[in-house]
Amino acid sequence: MYDFNTVIEAGKQDAKPFTKCTEHDCPLFSYTSGTTGDSKGVKLTHKNLLSSAYTIMRKVPLTREDSTISYLPYPHSFEQVVTFYAIIIGIRIGYYQGKPEKLTEDCAMLQPSLFPSVPRLFNKIYSKIKGTFDTLTGCKGWLANRGLQSKLYYNRIDGTVNHGCYDKLIFNKIAALLGGRVRFMITGSAPIDPAVLELLRVCLCTPFLEGYGLTETSGGASCSWPEDPIMGHVGGPLPCVKWRLADVPDMNYLSTDKPFPRGELEMFGASVTSGYYKRPDKTKEAFTEDGWFKTGDVAMLYPNGSVKIIDRSKNIFKLSQGEYIAPEKVENIFALSKKFA
Repeated sequence: MYDFNTVIEAGKQDAKPFTKCTEHDCPLFSYTSGTTGDSKGVKLTHKNLLSSAYTIMRKVPLTREDSTISYLPYPHSFEQVVTFYAIIIGIRIGYYQGKPEKLTEDCAMLQPSLFPSVPRLFNKIYSKIKGTFDTLTGCKGWLANRGLQSKLYYNRIDGTVNHGCYDKLIFNKIAALLGGRVRFMITGSAPIDPAVLELLRVCLCTPFLEGYGLTETSGGASCSWPEDPIMGHVGGPLPCVKWRLADVPDMNYLSTDKPFPRGELEMFGASVTSGYYKRPDKTKEAFTEDGWFKTGDVAMLYPNGSVKIIDRSKNIFKLSQGEYIAPEKVENIFALSKKFA
């Protein structure tokens, strides 16, 4: 077993479990999607959700002058924690018209400072921007490619997303797709290709944060730093939770692996659910004997305390030759194809 607290400080406040929630005093039941089995009601309290929302404030410092756009379904834990965060800070929340194809029109009117979304939409924006660059020829094509390569170069060095010259000539027009005033973008709910994050980061001139969490952890459990130039990881644990790695010997993932420990990610803390509504059997399966929640995600730990989600210990298929396949990875590849968009 690998305990993250031996590597980094989880936060100034102790992450204490909330275990007194019952079907009578629990104010919210957020149901899982049910894509891998029966949908389960996750028991979440205001304390769970607020614990997650408060800790995101450290990564996304906004003020009352800022705004965010709301268009994801409210049963989605990602949307819930963003809304709680917006209410705590006191920023404006703009609601879209109800038609995803008119989302850019809504952004043009609202000019949001925070743009939270999911990989499916970001993949579409990526395809549109990349397709536009690919069609440019002559001087325009040369200038666009030169500007893109220059911004990518500096972004990989220190996370810089702005350029005094190329932004005025090229990228401010692209940033106008989302209103032109976005200060932070956040992606969550599913893995996303680092190449997509990198291109959107420089083309939209905005820091891009990748978050990680589950319904059972009130949406937010980790988030990368805005100035981090390295893509493809989800940062370290937010102060509301503690993490540890559990060995998965059947898949050869061990917390003793060198140079990077690997294993199933387990969580414990104030934002973690106390269990599933009227499903003591599923609750028992989801927690260890000492009360840690088993996420089912396999993580790899970097020396600086950040992690990369690399596999699933649940919801996988084992082929006849003994290989394991995670369907989520196949889905993400198809999502980048225009034929399946």
